Amino acid sequence: QVQLVESGGGLVQPGGSLRLSCAASGFSFNYYPMNWYRQATGKGRELVASIRYTGGTTNYAESVKGRFTISRDNAKNTGYLQMTNLKPEDTAVYYCNCQNYWGQGTQVTVSS
Repeated sequence: QVQLVESGGGLVQPGGSLRLSCAASGFSFNYYPMNWYRQATGKGRELVASIRYTGGTTNYAESVKGRFTISRDNAKNTGYLQMTNLKPEDTAVYYCNCQNYWGQGTQVTVSS
């Protein structure tokens, strides 16, 4: 059974940090690029960050460049999104995506 399970979301104050994890199972995670998306209430889903299967090339949305870092550990079938200097506009449900598979999402709320 294919699964992508996100964790690590929560409530954080502006300027704070969170680390999201995405645990993959049931398919060859290490052969495919991985992406993190987010969707804020009332808005469309936005691509936040991408990483190649080797982990050597990453891309980021302009809004998160310099604050977010995507990474992966293929030995653990897990991807990560380290988020620093969080802003209220980063509030959204964050989803990991690999191939055609999606996780259930994890809520990130940035508020004082």
